[in-house]
Amino acid sequence: MVLFSLAVYIAFQLGVGAWVSRRIYTEDDYLLAGRRLGPVLGTFSIFATWFGAETCIGSAGAIYDGGLAAGHADPFGYGLCLLLMGLILARPLYRRGLTTLADLYRQRYGPTAERWAVVLMIPASILWAAAQVRAFGDVLAHASGLDPLVGVTVAAAVVIVYTAWGGMLADAYTDLIQGVALLVGLIVLFVLVWTSGGGEALARVPVERWNPMQGFDGLDGVEKWLVPICGSVVAVELVSRVISCRSEAVAVRSTLSASALYFAAGMIPALLGLMGAVLHPGLLNGETLLPMLADTYLPPALGLVFTGALVSAILSTVDSTLLVSGALVSHNILIPLWPRPLSEAQKVRLARLSVAVLGVVAYGLALGSEGVYALVEEASAFGSSGLFVAVVMGLLTQRGGAYAALGAMGTGFVVYLVGDKILAWPQPYTLSLVAAFAAFFVGAWFDERSAATAQPAIAEA
Repeated sequence: MVLFSLAVYIAFQLGVGAWVSRRIYTEDDYLLAGRRLGPVLGTFSIFATWFGAETCIGSAGAIYDGGLAAGHADPFGYGLCLLLMGLILARPLYRRGLTTLADLYRQRYGPTAERWAVVLMIPASILWAAAQVRAFGDVLAHASGLDPLVGVTVAAAVVIVYTAWGGMLADAYTDLIQGVALLVGLIVLFVLVWTSGGGEALARVPVERWNPMQGFDGLDGVEKWLVPICGSVVAVELVSRVISCRSEAVAVRSTLSASALYFAAGMIPALLGLMGAVLHPGLLNGETLLPMLADTYLPPALGLVFTGALVSAILSTVDSTLLVSGALVSHNILIPLWPRPLSEAQKVRLARLSVAVLGVVAYGLALGSEGVYALVEEASAFGSSGLFVAVVMGLLTQRGGAYAALGAMGTGFVVYLVGDKILAWPQPYTLSLVAAFAAFFVGAWFDERSAATAQPAIAEA
């Protein structure tokens, strides 16, 4: 019954992709939904893309173990990330008329910076997609009794087909469905736990566990908050949703609304984590809390709803990741290198092929990994500090050119990789961010010197 119900749900998602695919005629239609997302689709697409399975299971487990202070990433850090995007970056990003985030690097810093930005963006996105495919396969295997290999294979096939088929508009419609399913599943679980003693348990939670800044300790505390905020505010998945909206005002409103929805929905697993520590103390792994609560408090039919909610959370993240990765490959690498101009229909086919190929790569990584955590850990090695610096400085200032952007990206990546994976520094991201800003300003000085040297030569010529 579980397998049949999930199959019906997934078939419905595929049907949406097929229906939407009939409305795709140009590259913008496929990659950006024709820039026509309204407030509802825009809000839910941003929310569902950000609100993944790790937001539910991971944050509930972390807060079970360490109180609200352990929620520095979810729901607080990533919620603040969306808030900052809406307040500061959404307008200048939208005004640029971008197709992908890498276009900003070409406009501000030149084609070399664009290509290196793509090189840094794609591996992290594919590893993240592989983590979501692996998680989807694990959920299918656990819920239906399938062999894990079969579960991962089915998961990859579903995601590849409906993402390659329908593009951004299909993602937006399915994000709306998936976001509603996720909210329903979480609310049902919360109400049943609350009425079964969770309310009284919440009243017995020690005061210090309610403090989100408990244990904030200098640079260690700064590191914990900077990673989800600065590391994600310029993520390609988020930017693609913002620039797919039908107007600048809708882009801002949708991002701010998604931030509010993220905070509200994120507090449900957070409160379940606080309740669980009182109701079921002593769990060896806090991340088993949410599935355990579902098994304990939900009848079989509602358990199916909750499983569907987890599947929705995973699908809404992985489809976005594959689509933007395919967009970077087709729009920023293949089309500029193509020997002749391509028609819009050919661009769409190339983008679909890129999504499908990258989906297969993610599937291979999902099969070969030790687990979801290993993939996420590898994805985090591709530090985003240099990308963040180049985007923020490029949007909000006129400083810097190619040297500045390349210096920031290269320095940020190397410092983070060496500090985190080799030297095991306690604050690798903070240091990489500082180093990237320093490299940007040094590079900007070289850009200014180069421009000053070129002016007399131009005048003489």
